[in-house]
Amino acid sequence: MPSPRDQVTTYQERLAQASPQELLTVFLRDFPGQVTLASSLGAEDQVLTHMLTTLTDAPRVFVLDTGRLHEETYEVLHLSMKKYGIAYELFAPDTQELEKLIREKGPNSFYESVENRKLCCAIRKTHPLKRALADCKAWVTGLRQEQSANRAAVPSVEWDAVHERIKLNPLAHWTNDQVWDYINAHDVPFNYLHKKGYPSIGCAPCTRAIQPGEDFRAGRWWWESDRTTECGLHGKKES
Repeated sequence: MPSPRDQVTTYQERLAQASPQELLTVFLRDFPGQVTLASSLGAEDQVLTHMLTTLTDAPRVFVLDTGRLHEETYEVLHLSMKKYGIAYELFAPDTQELEKLIREKGPNSFYESVENRKLCCAIRKTHPLKRALADCKAWVTGLRQEQSANRAAVPSVEWDAVHERIKLNPLAHWTNDQVWDYINAHDVPFNYLHKKGYPSIGCAPCTRAIQPGEDFRAGRWWWESDRTTECGLHGKKES
């Protein structure tokens, strides 16, 4: 039987015209219990959470609780747990790593340098992500091509060489309007910061509202002059 990596090309060809629900259905069938959604509790991930609840009785959804999320984000988590009855999997930073970071650099060292910011993201996000994906064959994200130049070529199915798993981006070709049409049509709980100019929501100290005409992710790490608008969760393996 071909490995998941070898199967990606076949999936890409078979599912090129598939809807997000059709794509999810295939992977839930082919990898039962081993497909998980990485949810930031933002609009796209809330759409995918709702879709999963309509497709399986036991959706797997995890949240990286960095310890610095907005209160509005925790409220969406609470509302979603109540509405869908999902036992979210929460992954927090390693206590010793986090204590060492704060002891040596302080609680807000990420403002001081890109190196410090990436270290904070690694401890609070990318290291917990590895634990979250440990028993999964495929993970689902809310990445869309429209979100930024870095994501303009995001496919709906890809091989994640960093984590050595299949990565699904069911909304890759969706527009922002499609996301919100779905939310409104299905009464999906959403983060009210979206209505205050926050299209992309991460940790509270690292996210601001954007101005009209700014890039979708302009509110992330805005203080960095030569900034990378990714935290490392969706990094590519260097060749």
